[in-house]
Amino acid sequence: MDKFLYGSGHLTCSTALAIAKGLVRGVISSDVREKIDQSASYVSKIVGRGEVVYGINTGFGPLCTTRIDAGQTQLLQENILKSHAVGVGEPISDDLAKLMLILKIHALSKGFSGVQYNTIERMIWHVENDIIPIVPKQGSVGASGDLAPLSHLFLPLIGLGKVRVKGNVVHTAAILEKYGMAPIQLGAKEGLALINGTQFMAAHGVIGVIELYRMLQNADIIASLMIEGLNGSIKPFFSELHELRPHKGNRYVAASIFHMLHGSAILESHKHCSRVQDPYSLRCIPQVHGASRSAWFHLKDTIEIEINAVTDNPVIINDELTISGGSFHGQSIALPLDYATLAASEIGNISDRRVYLSLEGQTNAVPKLLMKSTGLNSGFMILQYSTAALASENKGLCFPASADSIPTSLGQEDHVSMGSVSGRKLLQVIDNVDKILSIELLCAAQAKDYHQPLTSTAALEAIHESIRQSIPHIESDQPMEELLTEALKLVKSGDLIALHAQYAAGDIAAELKQQFELF
Repeated sequence: MDKFLYGSGHLTCSTALAIAKGLVRGVISSDVREKIDQSASYVSKIVGRGEVVYGINTGFGPLCTTRIDAGQTQLLQENILKSHAVGVGEPISDDLAKLMLILKIHALSKGFSGVQYNTIERMIWHVENDIIPIVPKQGSVGASGDLAPLSHLFLPLIGLGKVRVKGNVVHTAAILEKYGMAPIQLGAKEGLALINGTQFMAAHGVIGVIELYRMLQNADIIASLMIEGLNGSIKPFFSELHELRPHKGNRYVAASIFHMLHGSAILESHKHCSRVQDPYSLRCIPQVHGASRSAWFHLKDTIEIEINAVTDNPVIINDELTISGGSFHGQSIALPLDYATLAASEIGNISDRRVYLSLEGQTNAVPKLLMKSTGLNSGFMILQYSTAALASENKGLCFPASADSIPTSLGQEDHVSMGSVSGRKLLQVIDNVDKILSIELLCAAQAKDYHQPLTSTAALEAIHESIRQSIPHIESDQPMEELLTEALKLVKSGDLIALHAQYAAGDIAAELKQQFELF
């Protein structure tokens, strides 16, 4: 099994997810352990000198001027976990909670947080044994770190809270007893180091990067099928056009779709038709999908900086220098998360327009409502109602959470990022867009059927055949629930993306590999 070095390796979104899924093992090298031990020793020296340092021998937030006796530092650190575990709502997924653990292990292992090695070792034990803390999804304002969710995440370290083991939720105390283990005795600053940080937001960002990538790849593939089905023009995807307005995302989308469509007998048969221009939902795919692709590039770069950063407070540089700053503030990732939410929503918006376009009956050989015998049959008409509903719901979710700020901590934390809400909304919008794309998939495959016996390119023929293995062509009304379920499975599985990658060549294949190796 491949290994990742916590504290010294460069963590990527895909590697973080691979650790969470047990495909890569995160370990701590002897050099990193020395840095962790040294940082903990700095804290011990500060306590021994009686020097006043926030969070080590003072209260928290507005209580920062309250001195704490050296003999009470352990109780202080336990109390912060207890008092701050006030999250509400349904638990986040195990994948998200596990990612939070992994991101925090990596950040603390940098050696600037003053935690004990055995505390980090216990966190690794939770990851490797799939003993995942229960973390409510609501309650963080994304300012002084993700205080509430991180407190729930780390209650099990002191024997409190609940964990999920093999699908069952149990009290931590019972699990520790089963394994013959004792709760961790937190040292000075450790509780604060555990709950200060952006790991809740960042974990959502990691999943967002991965899921948005998959969604964008699917959107390009499905749009290519729809272009064929509706006899669209390949000219808007010519590189000569996009070299004159060379946005990175636009160029990638145009090149990818051009390679999927180039050589299609279906499009060649309409090369000299009288239609001068396609509607924007076909013609402007490089510009719309491309802008969302550029947003993905920005999100990926930002999240990968964040998950390799030290984000707690105060930062322990050495035994003489501690810095109480604001690295826990989530604004750096809250804005890109909101930007990505808008980018995802726009993919759903234009996909809905293509679904509508496919029903109009304006394409030669493709019947109105995508069914030959309508009247008695409603055809695919009502599917667009669902895409319209989902697209509209997404628009409401696009209000940027980061545009809001509600002061907390008696005014000490007087500006907050709300990045936790940004991350949750991003994943919700992506899920909605997956459903929209799955409906476009049904419509595009149905439209393509009407051009037989003309053939497409090898890539699109393989993709269409893959769709037809589980979703038949239909010519009479029937319940659509099972077909929608199968289409959504295809969209979420990444199978279509894997097929596309098999046929990608040249610059596009290299770009796919360079961007993200997920499938």
